[in-house]
Amino acid sequence: MKLEDLGWNPYFENVRVEKNYSRNMMGRVIAEYKHLYKVYTEDGECAAEVTGKLRHQATNRAMFPAVGDWVVVQDLVGESKKLIQEVLPRQSKFSRKVAGAVIEEQIVASNVDTIFLVNALNHDFNVRRIERALILAWEGGAQPVIILSKGDLCDDVASKISEVESVAVGVPIHVITAVEADGCEAVREYIQPGKTIALIGSSGVGKSTLINRILGEELQRVNEVREGDDRGKHTTTHRQLLLIPEGGLIMDTPGMRELQLWDADEGVSSTFEDVDSLIAQCRFSDCNHNNEPGCAVRAALTNGELEQSRYNNYLKMNRELAYINSKASANLRNEQKSKGKQISMYLKTKNKSIY
Repeated sequence: MKLEDLGWNPYFENVRVEKNYSRNMMGRVIAEYKHLYKVYTEDGECAAEVTGKLRHQATNRAMFPAVGDWVVVQDLVGESKKLIQEVLPRQSKFSRKVAGAVIEEQIVASNVDTIFLVNALNHDFNVRRIERALILAWEGGAQPVIILSKGDLCDDVASKISEVESVAVGVPIHVITAVEADGCEAVREYIQPGKTIALIGSSGVGKSTLINRILGEELQRVNEVREGDDRGKHTTTHRQLLLIPEGGLIMDTPGMRELQLWDADEGVSSTFEDVDSLIAQCRFSDCNHNNEPGCAVRAALTNGELEQSRYNNYLKMNRELAYINSKASANLRNEQKSKGKQISMYLKTKNKSIY
């Protein structure tokens, strides 16, 4: 197996040459477990763990290897597993704020070319969630594609497509019925040798079923959704990268109902380009979009050009992003202050030992 089969491209080759690493030191993380990783190299699959140096230098979880990362590995004398020395710079990523009150980034998928945002056309259908996922996809640098699954469970597919089109201008949209394979051929067009696809969506939307269709075998376990609310049971319990028989790779991820933003200024601008365009047309540059004369936003809301729910979500995303940015900045200041104290204490101790 060549590195190019695993997604290696000129971007990573330039990094390798610049750092003077040999090709046989390169590997790609295909699965992550507790303190242990599964890595593909040109020699095949192996287990790996991070070095003590990398563990010590990592100040947050985003600095540890994630599924899809390219890493520098070395043999561990006397053992079959390898050591991960370094994580190469990511070309793209899909990340979110970790669930809960902690302000920290979680890398969901790394170095992917296309992200399938999978949403079921049943009672779980939610346009606002699609907007949020689009923000994270655009911010991370991958091409989003919206997959509307379970088309057989929806009585009015056309109206649902219209709703999605209103918030995802220019983004490809495909309707599939994975159990019967309807629409799956259109999805297969995105599969290319050396390219990586990641599936993102809530539990029970059909990600594992779609992957089984693409791989041509039942590799991923599939569960039925709960009766009454159509919400799925967790099938995939950890992220993993799988090789597609005809070339390319596909990443399955656990279902996520919570997608909190992380460092997504550009993603918000890309997803809400229509709202930003209206704001630019307001008469006053400091318009609050309330009762000011010449407000293009209020005019669009009045004449139906802009939906109130979409504008409300735009405001909500910006408030959430501002809060996360302020908390992250405060955490960084505290971290730098703590490091400053450690250095000061070290210098004082060193000076005492000299005298």
